[in-house]
Amino acid sequence: MTPLSPLLSPEIEDLRLRTRDFIRSVVIPAEPAPGERLAESERTRLQAAAKDAGVFAPHVSREYGGQGVPLASWSPIFQEAGYSLIGPTVLNCQAPDEGNMHMLELIGTPEQKEQYLRPLVSGAARSCFGMTEPHPGAGSDPAALMSSAAKVDGGWVINGHKRFTSGANNAAFCIAMVRTAAVDGAGAGSSSPAAAPAGATMLLVDMETPGVRIGEQISTMDRAIGGGHPHVHFEDVFVPDTAVLGSPGQGFRYAQVRLGPARLTHCMRWLGLARRAMDIALDRTNTREIFGSAMHELGIAQDMLALNVMDLETSDAIITKTAALLETDAKAGSALSSVAKAHTSEAVYRVIDRSLQLCGGDGVTNSLPLASYLNEVRAFRIYDGSNETHKWAIARRASAGRRREVEAGAPLLATVDADQSFTGAEA
Repeated sequence: MTPLSPLLSPEIEDLRLRTRDFIRSVVIPAEPAPGERLAESERTRLQAAAKDAGVFAPHVSREYGGQGVPLASWSPIFQEAGYSLIGPTVLNCQAPDEGNMHMLELIGTPEQKEQYLRPLVSGAARSCFGMTEPHPGAGSDPAALMSSAAKVDGGWVINGHKRFTSGANNAAFCIAMVRTAAVDGAGAGSSSPAAAPAGATMLLVDMETPGVRIGEQISTMDRAIGGGHPHVHFEDVFVPDTAVLGSPGQGFRYAQVRLGPARLTHCMRWLGLARRAMDIALDRTNTREIFGSAMHELGIAQDMLALNVMDLETSDAIITKTAALLETDAKAGSALSSVAKAHTSEAVYRVIDRSLQLCGGDGVTNSLPLASYLNEVRAFRIYDGSNETHKWAIARRASAGRRREVEAGAPLLATVDADQSFTGAEA
């Protein structure tokens, strides 16, 4: 079996192959029927098997119970996990826990890591991330954040309303993004933190804290993320100063630590599922005859299969590049993750849609999982920032970057003289 990337180290390639074998031999036979959720008892059993197989929590350091894979090498492992809809849950690298683990490991205090990260990595606890709010609050525009926390003696009092809080029904804690006023470090008692600017702050909130209430459930087309996407209310919720993740007022900066890699890992997992859909289509076209020919010999089927390969490979390439960049230049990597997210979310949908088409009537039935796959991946074009928002940001960055080049002396390539002849770019 050749690796997905020739740059994989022997250790990573070994883990990829073991993950591949585990997903195919243990996880896929245990998959629930299309559209149904994984039972809690099965999750527990399968996660124990993943630990025994040495493939559990690949993205977390060994110190906290993971496999210690560096971010630049996550993609081949996450793609193997994503080959099954329940694979990421079984390996404990599913959203939102995976993103919360990554952020806690990078910016959590030693005490926060023991209290929140270690049980999260082990699978003993689950989590949610409270960012999205009902209109006109934070959604595609995080600057519209309305939930707030007021500084009081020894801690903070949170009031706010979140929605699409993925995983909240099963969560032991929430990382809540709230707006906070400036703290001068002198007016809230001896336990007050150092001075901090106004801005957004991330607070670790146990879901059993008085005043935390799960509200209306939101029924969505996707089923892969356990714990639903409900509304969550914070009503005079007190948390101590030790609940601050990072520093007060720096929440938007810390959010990039989470959101860039998190949107990229969605791409990795869904690309694995698209590879599964492609394999289903290849098995169909290799074994079915129509109009006197094998399907794989028909030009129209070949075109669809070729387009699938192109979408798979271009997605893999941009994911790999972005993951490497996130380890060396987080700001540039976060910007490129918008490109990866917008491209991959649309590419994997196309791959699954073509695969379903190639399977004809069977493709729209539950005898194959392709219809349920479409439901899962369609939502990704909205989750983690709508593709339209990402494309807006991508275009703005491209325009600003070119303006800086021109200001630094680069020629304007689209300038024309009065006689309509181009200047600055003649061959």
